[in-house]
Amino acid sequence: MSNETSSPAALAQGSGRESNGGQNGTPSGDSSMNGHNFDPADGSVSRDTRRRVVAASFIGNFVEWFDYAVYGYLAVTISVVFFPESDPQTGLLLTFALFAISFLVRPLGGFVWGHIGDKVGRRTALSLSILIMSGATFCIALIPGYDTIGIWAPILLLLIRVVQGFSASGEYAGASAFLVEYAPSNKRGLYAAVVPASTAAGLLLGSLFAGVLTALLTSEAMQSWGWRLPFLLAAPMGLIGRYIRTKLEDTPVFRELAAEDETVKAPVSALFRNHWRQLLQAVGAVLLNAVGFYVILSYMPTYLSAELGLGETESFLATTIALLTYIGFIFLTGMLSDRYGRKKVLISASITFIVLTVPAFALLGTGNFLVIVLIQILLGAMLTLNDGTLPSFLAEMFPTRVRYSGFAVSFNLSNALFGGTAPFMATLLIAATANDLAPAWYLAGAAVISLVAVALSRETCKEPLRSE
Repeated sequence: MSNETSSPAALAQGSGRESNGGQNGTPSGDSSMNGHNFDPADGSVSRDTRRRVVAASFIGNFVEWFDYAVYGYLAVTISVVFFPESDPQTGLLLTFALFAISFLVRPLGGFVWGHIGDKVGRRTALSLSILIMSGATFCIALIPGYDTIGIWAPILLLLIRVVQGFSASGEYAGASAFLVEYAPSNKRGLYAAVVPASTAAGLLLGSLFAGVLTALLTSEAMQSWGWRLPFLLAAPMGLIGRYIRTKLEDTPVFRELAAEDETVKAPVSALFRNHWRQLLQAVGAVLLNAVGFYVILSYMPTYLSAELGLGETESFLATTIALLTYIGFIFLTGMLSDRYGRKKVLISASITFIVLTVPAFALLGTGNFLVIVLIQILLGAMLTLNDGTLPSFLAEMFPTRVRYSGFAVSFNLSNALFGGTAPFMATLLIAATANDLAPAWYLAGAAVISLVAVALSRETCKEPLRSE
């Protein structure tokens, strides 16, 4: 295993041979071999280029999940601003309904961004998506409240959330494909782990930022202007991300494909026509990630406080500690997948969830804070076996011509159907069964489906990126 540091800023330090073609990552050598016998990025990309690729890929998902964390944590305040005439519970439900709608448009976004990414280029798709996404997030801060413009306030919020969901659907898939196609062939898992790490980092910082605002400002100040501050940060972060991305060339393997005029005119059609088996396997493989991420990292504070009676402060603190450890585990599992293979790590993730989820949730019911923190760290570590490996697994599953489309469609479809609905399903199952362990059984069931899907797939970590 490499001794290379696993921090995002240093991922490119030990990336293999320096470029013979300068700092811009221009491919060199016999291009007829690229994508078939070796990966173009192995001998044609400088360390400086890889550093910028890591930074450009990190920031988009960071901005997206910073917004989601802030929106979720400030949901009570937002509901008062946009639905003041409703009772508190109805206003909160309406606020979360708008949150859920952003997931419904994600499959559509996956089709559109996949088409752009595979036909025009990965860099073009990522540069557009971060601009639209950060711009939409910034616009949330500018919407007048219900007291000022009435019903138009929630309508504008709904429209902007739809735009956010559409634009964000290209981020995770595009950033993963970008990293995998720029990474050294023996470190694609480690590089791709930057994407879920950026997701967790955005979730962590968004929650912390919202928590600090809530602690420092009065309720009146929060409702008047305080809630707008974190959304305003999206604009400068998005502009920085776009600037970095526009200064990069597209990936070596895509540029080679485009130079040979071998890009597909209709990537999504080619995906469904020629790669439907891989698409089904990918949707199944994502299922555990979709359910697990939202149950363990998003729904858990609500579960601890609403279902188990833990204080809100303690619930938030336990989840924050778990997120911090989660980011470190992400890079470890990316490295493990490079050494032992994507399938072995993903299968291990499914088995651990099948065996340990219900006992782990049972121990949460003890109410002991230290036990709760340790269990959340354990659940987070189990999830990183899937989350830290999935980006490279999905990117390698599809050939270069339809890689962006295959990743975006499978990931967003599974998340729209099972990820965004996971907190709702967990709450519904508890109400229907009167059993606090119902979410654990639901998560274990998702792990079974993912286990079957991954077992039926092929191992690709030692193979060159396919451009056929």
